Amino acid sequence: MTTPSPYPMPQDPEVRAFIELSNSFYPADAFLGTVEQSRNWYNRYAAAMAQPFPPNVAAEDFTIAGPQPGQSIAARRYRNIKANADVPNDVTVLYIHGGGFVLGGLESHADVCAGLCQLSGLDVVATTYRLAPEHRHPAQLDDVQAAFQYVRNRGEKIILCGDSAGGNLAAALSIRLQAQGQQPALGQVLIYPGLGGDVTQGSYLSNAHAPMLTTEESAYYFAVRSEGLSAEQSNQPELRPLLAEDFSATPQTLVVTADIDPLRDDGVHYVNRLLDAGVNAQYRNEPELVHGYLRARHTSQWVRESFSAIADALKKMASGTF
Repeated sequence: MTTPSPYPMPQDPEVRAFIELSNSFYPADAFLGTVEQSRNWYNRYAAAMAQPFPPNVAAEDFTIAGPQPGQSIAARRYRNIKANADVPNDVTVLYIHGGGFVLGGLESHADVCAGLCQLSGLDVVATTYRLAPEHRHPAQLDDVQAAFQYVRNRGEKIILCGDSAGGNLAAALSIRLQAQGQQPALGQVLIYPGLGGDVTQGSYLSNAHAPMLTTEESAYYFAVRSEGLSAEQSNQPELRPLLAEDFSATPQTLVVTADIDPLRDDGVHYVNRLLDAGVNAQYRNEPELVHGYLRARHTSQWVRESFSAIADALKKMASGTF
């Protein structure tokens, strides 16, 4: 007799195998470890799951001047070796990595960026940002804005793209740009983003113990990023984009969520807010998938289809057909 799972689980064997493999890199209570332990586990996991770059994609590292004196931001540009006439050459994807604002960097999402570059035909610039708890809000958003401005100053139009914490930062940057009266990005693609939804309702309850990310883990990462802030400061749109009052200047948007993820409902609520504001916004929820699923795109048909849809949306945004 099979013992039932204590949390919602996909039925697809390829996705289940991905979850099992991912879990093998971490203790059950990994998020309660030290930051150094968490980063070591995460880096080892990311390295083990990484795939070789496509042969037509080249990468070049560089640095961007940060918002603090003497600070530099590590970045990497991914470029197709052969020119692609299907997309304009003045549009660049600015990719913002996930990792709960505590983990990740250029290497953790390198093959994801290379894959998006290959499938979309667009240049992808991956940016890092200062991590919590050493640096708390607004350091992460300040760095992402510095990277955004650097790319824009080169005369490039920008599509923001980020997963998880990176999706939060992309949405928050759009809110900040609107508040500052600056020109928005050309578009944004948010992949299983955490947008500051109500943790007492919906998917935060039904998927509270989901594999790959629980509601408790999500709350932990938010607390690390916002430690030292007052309750009022912690409830600002730059931390919780769903709390923004005005979305009218938000660029064309695709939000992609995983069905078995406590963050799922943040995505649909956000898209509904955008639609109410007259923004061209689309929502795609992935059945059978879990938080962090991009790493399974080489082993899961569900993920391959989702990854292709994300790349296709980037192409359409760049060419004006989204």
